[in-house]
Amino acid sequence: MGDFWVFGYGSLMWRPGFAHTETHRARLMGYRRALCVRSHVHRGTPDRPGLVLGLDRGGSCLGMAFRVPGDLSGEVLAYLRERELVTNVYLEKRLPVRLDSGAVVEAVSYVVDRRHAQYAGSLQVDDAARAVSGAVGQSGPNEEYVLNTIDHLHALGIRDHWLEGVAARITPPV
Repeated sequence: MGDFWVFGYGSLMWRPGFAHTETHRARLMGYRRALCVRSHVHRGTPDRPGLVLGLDRGGSCLGMAFRVPGDLSGEVLAYLRERELVTNVYLEKRLPVRLDSGAVVEAVSYVVDRRHAQYAGSLQVDDAARAVSGAVGQSGPNEEYVLNTIDHLHALGIRDHWLEGVAARITPPV
């Protein structure tokens, strides 16, 4: 396998955790960043699930694309699958993304499986904010996850108005 690309839309953007040789802002068409995955462990519990990000159908998503050397393909794909496919709520796909240079490349992307039990559906801002507020899991409060995501997106110069709307309606954890 030659060099390949990985598309990040959430924590992969600022904490990829794998070796890469090039990074570009990139846009994925046909999918949007959304709090559409119920979290029963990291940001919630089975009794009080929180929400984490997924790529859901519709719109577009501005994120980061990472070029990975082909000789690291086995190692990087194994790492990504261990990180992203723990409960199989995501499907690994190779999708075209447009780099900030204008080039279109195929990138490994993790898209929510709408048939999975953890799929929360397409939520309105107020519904997502209610689900996030007060949910706490092994990795901490769900509000912290959302606010941290917004901070990192802003640091990368990326705006996500829907997610910012959710963040504006939640109460930060104490």
